[in-house]
Amino acid sequence: DYKSPGFWGIVDVQDCCAVADYLVKEGKVHPKRLAITGGSAGGYTTLACLCFRDVFTVGASYYGVGDLEALARDTHKFESRYLDGLIGRYPQDKAVYVERSPLHSVDSLNVPMILFQGLEDKVVPPNQAQSMYDAVKHKGLPVALVEFEGEGHGFRIAKNIRAALDGEYAFYCSVFGIKCANEEKVTYTIANYKPAEAEKA
Repeated sequence: DYKSPGFWGIVDVQDCCAVADYLVKEGKVHPKRLAITGGSAGGYTTLACLCFRDVFTVGASYYGVGDLEALARDTHKFESRYLDGLIGRYPQDKAVYVERSPLHSVDSLNVPMILFQGLEDKVVPPNQAQSMYDAVKHKGLPVALVEFEGEGHGFRIAKNIRAALDGEYAFYCSVFGIKCANEEKVTYTIANYKPAEAEKA
């Protein structure tokens, strides 16, 4: 359980990667077409799996945490001590926060990602998604950031939920070189995207 004291970013990542590896071993999935997606804590796990391990080939993070140290400083008071049990006490355990932050391991990242973020999010502030986007874009990997006005931590507006699902599907199609059935609904741009390379996936 990732909620066991101090194990967030370890056991959750191990579990996701173990399941993916098992499915590949059983011949149920293509090893070069493994996608991972998650929201909030699952968004952090998604980013951690992509940055810390070499298992998945693409990911989608919904209002996920890229910088644990920044979250400890910026989140609202109700959540401010929640990380003490998941990671460690801050700032006493600052080194652990840095070590387990996907943002600080982008050098190890080799796959595309898309980030979805509500601009009114007070739990995981928008700067988390923006920082990840900037870092991945700077590295030269395909990345997209989709932001929604009027959305907080978890999307509530029907048209935005639909747009996010359509956008995630379209992103996978782009990465895997698959014809997209809803391409006309996509309004975002994928930075560093090269279609010729995607078709080789």
